[in-house]
Amino acid sequence: MLFVDDLHLSTTGGTELVHGVSFALAPGEAIGLVGESGSGKTLTCRAILGVPPPGVTVSGGTIRLAGDDVAHYTRRQWDRARGPRIAAVFQDPASYLNPSLTVGRQLGEVLRVKNGLHRRVAKARAVELLASMGLHRPEHVHDQYPYELSGGMLQRVLIAIAVSGDPDLLIADEATTALDVTVQAEVLNLIAALRAERRLSLLLVSHDLAVVAQLCDRVVVLRDGRVVESGPTRQVLDDPADPYTRALVADHREYGLHRLVAR
Repeated sequence: MLFVDDLHLSTTGGTELVHGVSFALAPGEAIGLVGESGSGKTLTCRAILGVPPPGVTVSGGTIRLAGDDVAHYTRRQWDRARGPRIAAVFQDPASYLNPSLTVGRQLGEVLRVKNGLHRRVAKARAVELLASMGLHRPEHVHDQYPYELSGGMLQRVLIAIAVSGDPDLLIADEATTALDVTVQAEVLNLIAALRAERRLSLLLVSHDLAVVAQLCDRVVVLRDGRVVESGPTRQVLDDPADPYTRALVADHREYGLHRLVAR
């Protein structure tokens, strides 16, 4: 599904930020990309999505999505790939939605452009999608503006937009970090259910090992733009080999991480 091999990311000035990151994600599999802030998690994911930050480029290695090398895709190629092949949800959903348009109009526009649906059909499908996200009174939510919804509701709307094109791969970059504990659990359960129902491959970016323990089959640990450890989730979190991973795990044990890993 996704194959990242010896990926290097550098600034236009020549400073290397990501140093030879490699991992593979199989169809239907979930991988957790973990590490502290500045470890290269989000940079790596943005490169995979074809939207590296301004001034950052892929300076080496390959990114293969369903067999195609997408590391140097053109904008037009990415426009075709995003939606049916790859989609993403991020930490601050409000910043990815237009505050002057209702959420239904924004979701409907994606359905019309990506799926070729007629306006009336797109509206009905949008309401269905919002309902499937666990949003109460989806017809009402459809007609609301982003500023009228809570953070948890906005994240569900963003997830609905992300899966509206039936992608093979979903990237969730700190998607629940800004939510309170109860809402975070609900959104994580939603992502897990969507993964099972749609056979989604999932790349979960998080600094929270408890979240990774709940959702991921394997873990890739990054530090300073390098992979320091990877393997099955239970193995890495229960018996970490690298000192950095051991320190991360130790920081989370007081929150009951050992109980999650043992499941």
